[in-house]
Amino acid sequence: MPFSSLPRPVAEAITERGYTAPTPVQAAVITEEAIGRDLLVSAQTGSGKTVAYGLAMADTLLGGEEHLPRAGEPLALVIAPTRELALQVQRELQWLYAKLGARVASCVGGMNIRVEQRNLSYGCHIVVGTPGRLKDHLERGNLQPGSLRAVVLDEADEMLDLGFREDLEEILDLTPPERRTLLFSATMPKPIAMLAKRYQRDALRIQTTSERESHADIDYRAMAVAPADIQNAVVNVLRFHEAKGAMVFCATRENVRRLSATLTERGFSAVTLSGELSQNERNHALQALRDRRARVCIATDVAARGIDLPGLELVIHAELPINPETLQHRSGRTGRAGKKGTCVLIAPYQRRRHAERLLRAANVQATWESVPSAEQILARDQERLIESLASVEIGDEDREAAAKLLEMRSAEDIAAAFIRAHRQSLPAPEDLIDSAPAPREREQVARPGFEEAVWFRINIGRNDNADPRWLLPLLCRRGHLTKRDIGSIRIFADETRFEVPSALAAKFKDAVRRTAEDGDGVAIEAAGDAPPPADRGRRPYQARPTGERRGPPRGPHRGPPRRRS
Repeated sequence: MPFSSLPRPVAEAITERGYTAPTPVQAAVITEEAIGRDLLVSAQTGSGKTVAYGLAMADTLLGGEEHLPRAGEPLALVIAPTRELALQVQRELQWLYAKLGARVASCVGGMNIRVEQRNLSYGCHIVVGTPGRLKDHLERGNLQPGSLRAVVLDEADEMLDLGFREDLEEILDLTPPERRTLLFSATMPKPIAMLAKRYQRDALRIQTTSERESHADIDYRAMAVAPADIQNAVVNVLRFHEAKGAMVFCATRENVRRLSATLTERGFSAVTLSGELSQNERNHALQALRDRRARVCIATDVAARGIDLPGLELVIHAELPINPETLQHRSGRTGRAGKKGTCVLIAPYQRRRHAERLLRAANVQATWESVPSAEQILARDQERLIESLASVEIGDEDREAAAKLLEMRSAEDIAAAFIRAHRQSLPAPEDLIDSAPAPREREQVARPGFEEAVWFRINIGRNDNADPRWLLPLLCRRGHLTKRDIGSIRIFADETRFEVPSALAAKFKDAVRRTAEDGDGVAIEAAGDAPPPADRGRRPYQARPTGERRGPPRGPHRGPPRRRS
């Protein structure tokens, strides 16, 4: 049997759970070489680390006996960086040690500390908690560390990143020196090695996967977009993949709220996870994701740390992670336990090089591609609809209703109505600003309908804070066109050039002439031949007179031109 070396009650529990064979990290921690030793383990996120250290400390908790002693002072302490991860670990250890009658208590921030104090006073075998709350219970005398036989640091690198180093050291200094110390981390930076050197004795180093193998189950894709189009890009990526579960990462709580409002307005069933939520609110959000009442979770890095959601097929980085480790931890929410996942990195045009460096540092091979267009999304919707019809079970009542409909309308009309109803139930895809710089590795290709285009110029450039976000509405209003009728936009220091299909050029000129009075000093005229690539260099330095206000240049074109009343 693959788990024959484990205590019989633990082996039975894990077999009944459906495990037929241990994962690589689980197999590594139950070898004869690892028994009784301190462990320094780095393994892929989602590889079963929680069960792994549960198996590793089973013999230590039993101490050579067949049964656990009566619950009293805890025998094992598990420290995790976040509330969600700590509660998840508690659930895993409860079923793993259920046949041994183990009591597993949790001590996490955001929960009623008096309830935790009462649970500790009743006695327990294992305590799982976050550093701050565990330190609080130790200072109050609620948690007695004198009987600890094992201490586990889960996601140790994240705890150091969050500033818990002093708390961890204070906790470890209070534990018995003869304890086992099991340190688990997805990455192994230098601070982790220093912590291990101080608190571990003759630790066995276990690394079950290489950097390249750690990304094998995740399909990485990267997309460069205009800064104003990031939210629209998120909408289109979600619509194109239609994942059963998706997680979108933002850098701040405010951005989480803003993106959540956008997605909810578009018709997505979304929940949020950020540090400002109470534990009850976070639990409700996670439960909504688990029972499929919500399909999208917008979260900050810290709030989503260690969360394991079944069926999470898609991760979107709406804002670039701050370092390669954060990229790995975010992406590791999908592609877990041998299942495939997709990770999409959305980068503003001006930060593409930074995104490429970030991917290289994380040893990730990503495919750069365009954001899915509305046409591509609708085509994918049609494919999914056809695939879903193959598995639909049709009853007699359905056939009777279909026969009545066929008497009233043709089969083609009924099918078309069905498709229309299906599309209306889905969020509409977004149109993106088509002002992307041409990728270096490809030649510039004209958009359909712009093979023969006329170039125009407007007397607003980079020095006047020209931006497609307000230039497009201005051009459409002045020229009586839609944004689909505006082609490439190239912004220079003192002017901006754009193209209009030759078939609409005359109409555009006439409309611009008639609306000149509403232009507020904005001049639009034909530009002749196609301009050179847009100048993306820095503005030349200009000395300011003493006392001059710093900031964007003031003038009539600092923002969208105002209509005259």
